[in-house]
Amino acid sequence: MNASSNTIRYRTLAGTVLTQFALGSVYTWSLFNAQLSAKLSEPVSQVAFAFGLLSLALAVASSLAGKLQERFGVQRVTLGAGLMLGLGFFLTAQANNLIMLYLCAGVLVGLADGAGYLLTLSNCVKWFPERKGLVSACAIGAYGLGSLGFKYINLALLARFSLETTFELWGLIAMAMVVAGSLLMRDAPQQQAAAQQNASHDYTLAEAMRQPQYWMLALMFLTVCMSGLYVIGVAKDIGESYVHLPALTAANAVAVIAVANLSGRLVLGILSDKMPRIRVITIAQVSALAGMLTLLFVPLNAPLFFLAIACVAFSFGGTITVYPSLVSDFFGLNNLTKNYGVIYLGFGIGSIVGSIVASLFGGFLATFHLILALLIIALLFSLTIRQPGTTKDEEFEAEPHLGKA
Repeated sequence: MNASSNTIRYRTLAGTVLTQFALGSVYTWSLFNAQLSAKLSEPVSQVAFAFGLLSLALAVASSLAGKLQERFGVQRVTLGAGLMLGLGFFLTAQANNLIMLYLCAGVLVGLADGAGYLLTLSNCVKWFPERKGLVSACAIGAYGLGSLGFKYINLALLARFSLETTFELWGLIAMAMVVAGSLLMRDAPQQQAAAQQNASHDYTLAEAMRQPQYWMLALMFLTVCMSGLYVIGVAKDIGESYVHLPALTAANAVAVIAVANLSGRLVLGILSDKMPRIRVITIAQVSALAGMLTLLFVPLNAPLFFLAIACVAFSFGGTITVYPSLVSDFFGLNNLTKNYGVIYLGFGIGSIVGSIVASLFGGFLATFHLILALLIIALLFSLTIRQPGTTKDEEFEAEPHLGKA
């Protein structure tokens, strides 16, 4: 790679990190549930459903990102996503009923976040085929760090301004960062098949979807997303109503989740360049399983509660960091945005299902039991799945190299 291309790809990485940091701010949503509940005179559970819709819209937009990039290019799509994100938060500030909240904070903000998230991530990974795990960790780590950074930004804004003004300023700051990041990005060149050591050939989306491994990966992804997104969306509320913590103590759950989420992205992302990525996913699943078992079967106090949600957040952050590279290992790099895009629908579906189960069956415990059952199935899948077209012996031979491009 010549010096000019090297400069472009590092500028693209910088723009991606900046954009991901701003897009990750949506994970501070639980800070606003109580105030929005009071403003709209609606139950917290109904207000929190906006985050589930946001996650679903995010996933839908992510699944379409490949088509948008083909037509408009990464820079224009990301620029548009930034402008839409600012508009979504501005309209959220004006919301005076649940329907408007769902449309603005759920659908509009979610579509904007999703249009920028997977597109910029996949494009950045393509620029660095030799360091897919590390670059994913940097980019998605910034997404996780955004939730931590904006926790303090949004708390400071709430302390000084009204709820409405806070949403408007949040939108302005996030929009400015995404727009600035988009100006640094360029579309990655097509990868040569010979450069890909982890897949026999590039599968089209149709070819990939005919493989049973594709749907095994999809269920594994959906399960970890359900556990992570559900806990993230109502963490503060779980602490108050389930563990009976004071409101200020329960609010620390946001910071605990942000740190654990970021740690999972960095630790497991870097680890995925040193060992088979599917084994990294197994580690993530065991972490989520430990957290869910603690929430369900251990008498909880503040430290144990924070430890349990940290395990779930660590698993979630690590999984969504490793998964783009894992999908490219199985199905090739050139069609990654499309192949991962459909799997990424599990991000939104998992969040919605978790919220619906909680609403229909009486709260947190019903969702926790469903997640526990799915985690056991997903763990079995990760221990038995093989790459398409390989036997068990061939897989064993290839495994030491699976994590390296």
